Amino acid sequence: MKAAAKDNRVRVIALGIAALVLVGVAATIVYATLIDTKELRYQTQAELLNSTRTTAGAELRSRGVPLSTALSCAHMPGWTDAKMRVACTGTTADKKAVQVLASGEREKREHYYTILLDGRPIVENAHCLGTDCQKQN
Repeated sequence: MKAAAKDNRVRVIALGIAALVLVGVAATIVYATLIDTKELRYQTQAELLNSTRTTAGAELRSRGVPLSTALSCAHMPGWTDAKMRVACTGTTADKKAVQVLASGEREKREHYYTILLDGRPIVENAHCLGTDCQKQN
């Protein structure tokens, strides 16, 4: 009789562990499909390059920093589809150098932007620039 009781306890423990694993898998699926809806705003390197020119210009204008001409943007060496990289340069109306660094991380599903004005950061690792920030609200 003791062997039968022991077998029942082992079965109950095994069923409990299986139930916990099943609940964990279900919770992960629910999180991945319903809760974690973060997406890259710009899916390709070309989209990131084209948008950075306008959004960084808008960000600078909103901070009272007018540009003398539109920013000039280029692909950074070493960019990939998974790790997009863009660099922009320009000059303000009062002849200060502007540098913009933009990146997109496919795995993290995030963008990062930094703007340097005369070598000093005025935006550091922001997730959006200009009108893109308004779209998130």
